[in-house]
Amino acid sequence: MAHIDEVLGPDDDTVTFLQSRAMVYVTMLWVIAAVWATTLVLFTGLRIALGDTPSVGDFVLYVELALVVPVALAAVILLAAWNRLGWLHSSMRGLDFAATGRRPVHIPWAGIEEVALRYRGPFAELIITPVDGDFVEPGDGPGRPPRTRRRAGRTTYLVDVGLMSPAPEVLLAELHRRLPTKV
Repeated sequence: MAHIDEVLGPDDDTVTFLQSRAMVYVTMLWVIAAVWATTLVLFTGLRIALGDTPSVGDFVLYVELALVVPVALAAVILLAAWNRLGWLHSSMRGLDFAATGRRPVHIPWAGIEEVALRYRGPFAELIITPVDGDFVEPGDGPGRPPRTRRRAGRTTYLVDVGLMSPAPEVLLAELHRRLPTKV
């Protein structure tokens, strides 16, 4: 069994993965716009079904709302999460990570049983399963507790990596380099 402080590379052998604020904003923008436009169409359909025919001015207002509300709402959400976007740092000491708005966690390489990628595209999540809870070192700081799930009776940690730069495929390659039998 590997020692918890086993060094798996030189001191400068580190890779950092960060969520791009621009990509987060654009992704939130199209999701909010899709939901908002659908809501406006359903509202207009309901008004027509109830016999209250919208005027041309109402349609102009709905188009303006469809253009302005998603942009403003995505901007407000991004400003609220500005310095709390998810990140992951792979170094010789282990894996440090934090999901968006969550406190950081450190797990040494010897303490990682398995890592896996769930979903694809902008909503991809990295699932990290520690060997034992004793290997997990929660960090201090603002934010909610780390994202966890119970999986086969074990606690796993989740990090949103779909919008991280470099891409999730690069992250998996880095983890495979560090943990060839566990990815």
